[in-house]
Amino acid sequence: MSLQTKLQDLLTRTGTEFKSLRAAIGALSGLTTTDKSSLVAAVNEVKAGIGTGGSGSTIDDANTATTTTYSSSKITAVVANVKAEVKTEILGGASAAYDTLAEIQALMDADNTETSSILTALGNRVRADAAQGLTAAQQLQARANIAAVATDDVGNTDTNLVALFEAALI
Repeated sequence: MSLQTKLQDLLTRTGTEFKSLRAAIGALSGLTTTDKSSLVAAVNEVKAGIGTGGSGSTIDDANTATTTTYSSSKITAVVANVKAEVKTEILGGASAAYDTLAEIQALMDADNTETSSILTALGNRVRADAAQGLTAAQQLQARANIAAVATDDVGNTDTNLVALFEAALI
């Protein structure tokens, strides 16, 4: 199944879901608000009514106060825990002698065999910034390595996806 076919199926399904949502929400004319120009306008009308005390409640978007907070010792403990987790995740338990970028650079400078291996591997990569003369087998392997598909697997890229979506809404 090509990408084109999969996209067509997705748009048909999306259109069907939109159609069912439209039916569930109903027409704007069924709203009990004065402003029926859009759902957003109706919601804003309800919000304005609540803000003036219409239901005994208020909405104050500027008020960010809370009734509870952590103690300073709890905040310090949480931050220390996060720092320890990040250090473990990034450095993977590296010894203190190699836990900064400067120390890692010094280690790499002292042993150029790893650096040479890395540079050789980079030289063998599939390039995105310049043309390469790859054989068909190398192209196939490169696509497999990056999980890319061949042009034939994509389908017609000129398909009018908007028209498919709009047809699904009808």
